[in-house]
This record gives sequence, structure tokens and C-alpha cells, in this order.
Amino acid sequence: MSPERERELFAAVLDLVREVGYDALTMDAIAARTHSSKATLYRQWRSKPELVATALARCERPSIADVDTGSLAEDLRGMARWLGEELPSGMELMRALGHASEQDEELRTALRGLVVEPELAKLRLMVARAVRRGELKPDNPALGFVAEMLLGGLAGRWLVEGLDADADYLLRYVDAVIIPALDLS
Repeated sequence: MSPERERELFAAVLDLVREVGYDALTMDAIAARTHSSKATLYRQWRSKPELVATALARCERPSIADVDTGSLAEDLRGMARWLGEELPSGMELMRALGHASEQDEELRTALRGLVVEPELAKLRLMVARAVRRGELKPDNPALGFVAEMLLGGLAGRWLVEGLDADADYLLRYVDAVIIPALDLS
């Protein structure tokens, strides 16, 4: 499959998840939407969870942890801006997949392996760079919770206020919560 065809297929898969939800998504619907055969889909991806997780992992988007300004505080602010600008359109998809992954262990495993773990590894590298630069003390107890703090800002606003976390909110959150917790101020 050409890279262009693969991008089209992955975009169609994610569009279908947005339209019908993960549970109602079928390989038949994916095959029909993408003008593929189910046999081709199953040859490439063993299951619907693997295909959906691969589509999410490979969709064209920058990685939040690829930001490298030379300052962890600025990296975090850059991530907040990017998340606030890019994720509102994807938050419904993320909530739907999050809910579906609670019910579907195969989806949860595929998402962790193809999406979550690679991003966490990049985030750990970002934090390690800051420790090497002397910005962070290696024994700071908040170091082990950077990902959770970032996710808290994203999920917390939705749960508490019923609003997606936009860039302004996330920048304020980073400055008020994460930067002080990491003692970067």
C-alpha cells in the first residue's frame, strides 16, 4: 500500500469512528468507505482495534513531545499551545476511544502500544533533557507525574466545566500547576 493510500485509509477510519463511534464501526464499513476488501484490511491489520490504533498513531500530527526549545518551561508552553489548538477537533475522538478502550482490552493494549507508550517515551526524553541541562533536580518528586499533570489539564476541564481545554486554558494550567510543581519558576 502506498504511503498516500495508507494516509487516506487512516483518515477514513478516524472519520468513521467520529461518525458512528468505535463500537458501531465495522471492518465492512471501513472496507466500503475506503474501497478496500476486508481481506486486504485483515492482511495488513489483524483486527479492528489494531487498525484503529494504527490509524490514530499514524495520522498526520506533530508529536507533543517533539517540542525542543532548550527550556522545559517553554517546551511545556509549546505543548500547551499545540494541544489547545489541535486537540479540540480530536477530543471527541479521544473521549470515544478512551471509553471504548475501557470495554475492549485489545483496543486498550493496541492504543497503549502504538500511541500512548511512544508519546510517553518522548515526554520522558524531554524531561531527561531538562535534568541534564540542570533545569530540574533529578530527585524532584513531581518528575514521575508530568504526563498525568498534562492529561489532568485536558480531562479535568471537560469533567469540571464541560469545556474542551483550549490553548489559553492550557497555558494558564501549565504556568499555575506544572511549572510550579517542577520548580521551574
